[in-house]
Parts: sequence; C-alpha cells; structure tokens
Amino acid sequence: MSWLSVTIATDAQHADALSDALFDLGALSTSIEDAHAGTDSEQPIFGEPGEPSDTVWEASHVIALFDEGTDVASLVAQAVAQCGIAPPAFQTVTVEEQDWVRATQAQFDPIRISDRLWITPTWHQPPNPDAINLQLDPGLAFGTGSHPTTRLCLQWLDRHLAHGETVLDYGCGSGILAIAAKKLGAGDCLGVDIDPQAIVASNQNAEQNQVVAQFCLPDAMPKQTYDIVVANILTNPLRMLAPLLAGSCRAGGRIALSGILENQAQEIIDIYSAWFDLDEPVFDDGWTCVSGTKTH
Repeated sequence: MSWLSVTIATDAQHADALSDALFDLGALSTSIEDAHAGTDSEQPIFGEPGEPSDTVWEASHVIALFDEGTDVASLVAQAVAQCGIAPPAFQTVTVEEQDWVRATQAQFDPIRISDRLWITPTWHQPPNPDAINLQLDPGLAFGTGSHPTTRLCLQWLDRHLAHGETVLDYGCGSGILAIAAKKLGAGDCLGVDIDPQAIVASNQNAEQNQVVAQFCLPDAMPKQTYDIVVANILTNPLRMLAPLLAGSCRAGGRIALSGILENQAQEIIDIYSAWFDLDEPVFDDGWTCVSGTKTH
C-alpha cells in the first residue's frame, strides 16, 4: 500500500485556511512546515505561555497526505479556490508503506552526554557498557536527551553532583533529570510536572532504569528545601516560578535553569541574582543554562 504526499508553497496568511480546506476535501492528514527548514533562512518559532508568538512561518509549506489514486491536482485546485488564492506551485511524491516503528527508532541513536553518562534507547546496545547508561525511549513526555536544553542540564548535573544530595526537578517531563541525578549518586529525588501524563511517563522511566524517585503534580509537592534544584522549562514560567524555585533551594544549595534562549538569558540572570550568586551562563546551539549558588 502507498499514499500520495503533496507539498504546496504558500504564506502565513493562507497556510491555515489551505490546510483546513485540503483536510475537508479528504486529506488523511495535513501539516504546516517552514519552507526554509534546514537552511540558513530557517525561522525558529517558540511559543511560551503568556506570551504572543508567531504561529506560522511567513514562507510555509502545507503538506497533505492522500490515498493512492487521488486526483491531487483537482483537489489542490478546489482548495485554493476556496481560499481565494492563485494556483500555487506544488509537488507530489509517492510514500511507500514501510515498518514505521523501525523507521522511527532509526532516528534515535545513543547520545553521549559526557565520558561517563549516556542516554541509550532500549533497542540499542550501550556504546560504553561501563558508563552510566540511562535507558530512555521517545514517549509520552518531553525529554530524551537530544535537545540542547536537556543536554545542558544533564552535563551540569554530571559536573556538580557529589553524593547524596537531595534534588528537585521542576517541570520533569520524562523524568530524565531526576533519574539521571539518582544514577549519578543523588539522594532523594523529586520530579514535579503540571501534566499528569508526565508523571506517568516519569514513573515508567524510573522503573525501567531501576531507580527510586518520586514524581507528583505541583499540588502534592512537599514543603521542603533541596540541595539542588533543576528546572528545564521555558523563560516565561521561569520568571513566574522564581520565588517558588528559589524558596525550594536551601541556603548554600545550587540551582540550574534551562529552556532559555540566548537572548533571554540576561533577563533570567537579573531575576535570579536576587537569591543566587550566578555562574557564567553556558550556551549550546542557541540555548542557555543559568546556574548558581543560593546566597540568601
């Protein structure tokens, strides 16, 4: 069995309407992508809670999937007529049936975090069996170790964890930071997330990695302080959560924050310097890790 995939060039003003029209005309799926993805002109779009953001790229591609044998040209003509736009350029390719599980797995190779710490999907043999290997598969929640923000936090934990520290991972996602901290020698570790699915995923990942860590929603978070607080979320939540995160770190304890774009780093530094003696920020592919020691 095979399908037809059509890619249509359009702009931000018409992408959503064109996508909806194609879906109404029988497309099995539709998506909108940056027409310049993978080039120097690629346009990043990052939305954060409480902040306005662009939702569609100015130069966009609408991609629609149809059953084999569909008269794609006719449907594209109908869709653009409904949207009131001139006939655009489009390309059609055949998508052959394949083992999608294997194809997806092939995108996720082991990730080296440091000499002693690796993230290894369950279907791979660890490249370094003597290292600390976190077994983590793509799943219900964000955090497989491939994103720069996750790597920054993991590398920070690898450098700064000694032994036996208590750790709070706020915005735990897949639980990767709390699980890594535990395997690196931390004491009690708590992961907190607003998404119940993240709690499910974190518990499953902890069990898979044979570590004991606790995960809960914010309402169930105990009122106590921790030796180490890590939060890999986004800049706007880090602004709003600053008093909570600072209050959760004991005097003399350490904090590591990520999910921060380079051009947002100074704002987070200014906010958290009210409580912390901050280190020089660390950057990775446009993202930042801000860390420091609590002074008061």
